[in-house]
Amino acid sequence: MPGSSDEPLPVSAESRAILFLTVFIHLLGFGIIIPLLPYYAETYGATGFTVGLLTTSFSFSQFVFAPVWGRLGDRIGRRPILIGSLLLTGVSYIVYAAATSLTLLFVSRMLAGVAGAVLSTAQAYVADTTRPEDRTKGMGLIGAAFGMGFIFGPAIGGALSRWGYAVPAYASAALALAAAAFAFVRLPESLPPGARAGILASRRSRTLREALARPVVGVVLGLFFVATLCFSGMETILALFCQRFYGWGPHEIGYLFAYVGVVAASMQIGIVGALARRFGERALVRAGLALMGAAFVVAGIVPPLALFLAVMGAIAVASGLTTPSLSGLISIATPADEQGGILGVYQSLGSLARATGPFLAGFVFDVVGPGAPLWMAGIVLWIAALAAARLPRRSASLTARSTS
Repeated sequence: MPGSSDEPLPVSAESRAILFLTVFIHLLGFGIIIPLLPYYAETYGATGFTVGLLTTSFSFSQFVFAPVWGRLGDRIGRRPILIGSLLLTGVSYIVYAAATSLTLLFVSRMLAGVAGAVLSTAQAYVADTTRPEDRTKGMGLIGAAFGMGFIFGPAIGGALSRWGYAVPAYASAALALAAAAFAFVRLPESLPPGARAGILASRRSRTLREALARPVVGVVLGLFFVATLCFSGMETILALFCQRFYGWGPHEIGYLFAYVGVVAASMQIGIVGALARRFGERALVRAGLALMGAAFVVAGIVPPLALFLAVMGAIAVASGLTTPSLSGLISIATPADEQGGILGVYQSLGSLARATGPFLAGFVFDVVGPGAPLWMAGIVLWIAALAAARLPRRSASLTARSTS
């Protein structure tokens, strides 16, 4: 029956479009804030290390709380968690805008991390409402909303910053609160009370640790952690790398990130779902990790500018293949009564990787050399591509394992 653990709840295309718009509005606000954070923090005397700690405080808070929200969503439904996360995100941006010290900036970023259940809850919503064979396509829509937020957000933030750093923060708060109101009015619940009762009564998921002990889930979580660790490290040192070797400034870097975002979002909106149905998620993960590894190695040897731009496009394509495929795999491999909890762990591991990757990349950049974080990450990604061979070939095999 609808909402059971066996059949996804049927929802309209309009509902999925509303979910997409909700996530996009949220991430648009996030994209407005993040590029300006170092400059805002510097006005209160922050050093580079302090800016790194601000980033880590957000990611660590998200790492701790994402599984909590996921398990709560399994009990009370996805909609209240999504709306509550958006409301708390809006509050965090207001604190950010009104900050008069570094301490308040830290408070605002930690609040935002605590509220960081939007993505994992949206992924659980997709899992509730799609069949396994369509799961990767659904996850691709969430990834596309993420990418589009980072395409348009930084440009809007840069334009608003001419009136001070508080104005972009208030704009982000307005967007988060608008997304919450939009979801409250238009977004239906994906997990009806009957399905929640089944989750609470389930004996298959006595503890989250038992679910994580499943071999397929463990492999997917490991691959996601490695891919996110390498990608976040690249993002951190990319501006310094391009400044040193190509003489680029902030505007060129902004255009580069927009270019990468457009390519990755295009992959996730229109291509990855069809490829997953044709070749299977395992093939896409292996191809994406191998391509990303090769691109990182080539970028690390400082190629001519034209080749470097082509390599960045390849990284975007690889990200567009890997990210939704891993999200789809983790969802397919997880029983319906554990979706929220496992997807929360999935996102919290991503937060841990985003807290660790920048520090590792910065250390290697300073100690070994500017290109070393890229080619070293490329080698790690190749190893991950080999490890992905442990995944089943088709999602049907994953579904069978998850229900056994």
